[in-house]
Amino acid sequence: MGESVHTVSTTPMVRQSGCPFDPPAELLDARRHGPISRYTHPGPGGKPGWLITGYDMVRSVLADPRFSARKELMNVVDFEIPPAPPGEFLLMDDPQHRRYRKPLMGKFTVRRMRLLTERVEQITADCLDAMGKTGPPADLVTAFAKPIPAIVICELLGVPYEDRGSFQEQIDSFMNGETSEEELIAAYTAVQNYLAELVVAKRANPTDDVLSDLTDSDLTDEELKGIALILLSAGFDTTANMLGLGTFALLQHPAQLAALRADPALAERAVEELLRYLSVAKQFWRTALEDVELGGQTIKAGTTVVLSYNTANRDPERFTDPQALDLQRQEGGHLAFGHGVHQCLGQQLARVEMRVAFSALLNRFPTLRLAVPAEEVSLRPEAADIYGVKSLPVTWDV
Repeated sequence: MGESVHTVSTTPMVRQSGCPFDPPAELLDARRHGPISRYTHPGPGGKPGWLITGYDMVRSVLADPRFSARKELMNVVDFEIPPAPPGEFLLMDDPQHRRYRKPLMGKFTVRRMRLLTERVEQITADCLDAMGKTGPPADLVTAFAKPIPAIVICELLGVPYEDRGSFQEQIDSFMNGETSEEELIAAYTAVQNYLAELVVAKRANPTDDVLSDLTDSDLTDEELKGIALILLSAGFDTTANMLGLGTFALLQHPAQLAALRADPALAERAVEELLRYLSVAKQFWRTALEDVELGGQTIKAGTTVVLSYNTANRDPERFTDPQALDLQRQEGGHLAFGHGVHQCLGQQLARVEMRVAFSALLNRFPTLRLAVPAEEVSLRPEAADIYGVKSLPVTWDV
């Protein structure tokens, strides 16, 4: 028998008023009781499972082949979940996962992403120019946080320029956590149809982009469509929310903002600390393929565990003063990009975009500040897969 273990309430978790950057209090409380808690998955017919909030345990599960990422094995509700569509490799195990990921690995290396830096700098400068011409105030989300990663990932994949605006809106509508089921299905279907047409176009007339490169492989059109959807949604939404929420966090921590302004060389470390502190990709799921002992508890085969990245990245056993935003922090090793075979493929691209964008923004607008009280900044709901701000009204001296 396992020892007594904390149980987490299944009521909807929300962030505490005045603490937009901290995980919900229930999660932080669970971590204080230990790295693993009993948990009932939310929603109608939610199944019993486990919530893992400790850094070492989250990291070990992500590297443990006894836990599966397969969508159809997620035992969270009382009805069957279908397998992930072809190409959507985040929700698959090896060898299927490896088959889809391997052709992409050479496209997102550190060296190749650094070669992209000049283009990211130009895209960022164009967005800041437009912001400056329009003048204050501005919504930093629509003027800066969304267009930079949207343009970069669309160029990488070969989405035609004229299609990017509507494409960005469709992606955003099925990831913002607030779209009605009807609107979500419509947006998802529109994106799927668009990508299907794009794959056919790339096969007929390849251009200099990742999707065209992949047409010269044994991957089917359906598989290419799924891969493109994963890259576009992950490459856009996570970075956009890091740029928006990250700027909000910097503006709310003036000493840290001043340190970054004073020392541009701090940018790389600042990006890592913001990734740890904010953890916009809050959690992932894994299902035990066999009975597994964790923290004195037996996770039964077929049970799905929730891996809480945002509490793991605030674990006091791993990070000194973890609730503080400290751009000088020496400790690395955060889990914002995951760990193990599913670790984020585009992490180097995201780092380049954030390093360039934050530095350029602060350099271009040295008096940048919120245009509304902090408590009036509109936040994404916890139901959204990726956390962030819906809008960020800012102003500056002209």
